Amino acid sequence: MIALNSLDRDILNLLQNEFPISVQPYRQMANTLGIDEEILLGRIKHLKDIGIIRRIGGIMDSRSLGFYSVLCAGVVEEDRIDQVAQRISAEPGVTHNYRRNHRLNLWFTLTAPTQDKAEHILHNLENELGIAVYTMPAEKIYKIKLSLPMREDDYAD
Repeated sequence: MIALNSLDRDILNLLQNEFPISVQPYRQMANTLGIDEEILLGRIKHLKDIGIIRRIGGIMDSRSLGFYSVLCAGVVEEDRIDQVAQRISAEPGVTHNYRRNHRLNLWFTLTAPTQDKAEHILHNLENELGIAVYTMPAEKIYKIKLSLPMREDDYAD
């Protein structure tokens, strides 16, 4: 487990919950933290380098923008799973891709402009990779946000 210092925890809390919508968001965050912007950017780079931060970016509700999103599961031979996962992850509409200990051993989310386009992409992946892909469209959305508190005092009693 990676130990995070107090500043790193504060940075992660701000990135998750209070990212400023401004021309200079990092300068504004640095001011909030009472540090120089260069120090903040260095800490963020370090957190990316050690794998704590994967990406910084907005999360859009694809449905309200008119897009179609679907959870997919594939059956992939174990000796090909890394290669297949890399190819699927390279598809522009794939946002998540996880290996699972199950017959359906590769799960991913695909978002496309339309259901027809998503089905076309999946059909092409099945043919190209020689795998079966099962789709599970959401019937109801439960999670709209996940925030991981970075300090013990962030947890409710």
